[in-house]
Amino acid sequence: MTVTSWLSDLDSLYTPLRSQFDAARSHEGSIESRLDYMLGVYRMFEIGSLRHGTGVWRRSDADFLVSLRGSKPANSTSMLTRVREALVGRFTNTTVSVRSPAVVCNFSDCRVEVVPGYLADADAHHGYWIADPASPGGWMKTYPEAHTEYVNSVNRRFSGGVKTLARQLKVWKYERSVPVSSCYLEMRATKYMSTQDSYVPIYDLGFALREIHRAGLAAMNDPTGLGARFTACSSTATMSDALSKLSQAAARADKAIDHHRSGNEALAIEQLKLLFNR
Repeated sequence: MTVTSWLSDLDSLYTPLRSQFDAARSHEGSIESRLDYMLGVYRMFEIGSLRHGTGVWRRSDADFLVSLRGSKPANSTSMLTRVREALVGRFTNTTVSVRSPAVVCNFSDCRVEVVPGYLADADAHHGYWIADPASPGGWMKTYPEAHTEYVNSVNRRFSGGVKTLARQLKVWKYERSVPVSSCYLEMRATKYMSTQDSYVPIYDLGFALREIHRAGLAAMNDPTGLGARFTACSSTATMSDALSKLSQAAARADKAIDHHRSGNEALAIEQLKLLFNR
């Protein structure tokens, strides 16, 4: 087995099953109907890694953005509370909790994250005000459709390589329990690949990890130039843990590349197994 085939098998193993999509989408209509009845819904649509094609099997949630009618309140926490209360009243046997910027519904067959917000820009970009997890009670602008198109546009240049790399970084996050944002990793992977001329799995995995490590998990500007900055971690404590694990991952990827260059695929794969906790 070569490192290329090993990484290809890894990607196949962690690609979500169609049932993950079906289970989540089976709840979409009832969620929208309840929120429309209680609060008024302008629009509801799927966002996140399952929608982007970068989700991880049995790890990624289904994410929906719900644009509510009316004017946004001064405090985003009150919006999250109202959405949670509305869903608790409908799904009485389901645990519903707030995890800013989302309200999380833990259904028996899947977990669905509902991100409520208000339309900010009615132009072609469709910006939305959502709760800012870094500033409790505050607001941030997001442009999910523009972000999806940005990922897709770079991904098309590499015949799927961008989304493969993003999924690999997320597999590392989940299997090594790294407290870093999946969205941040996806945007970093896409930004890195946007500067490349070709996609070579073993090299781009290692180089992307090394580049993210050099950046120190610093917040990154929205590559579309539209929304708020993407942050990596929720606190200083989680940042320290994530940086330590990132340093170790980058070192293991470097060793895998060195073994690959010297023609020892077996030792290269051993380093990849350590990297992904396989």
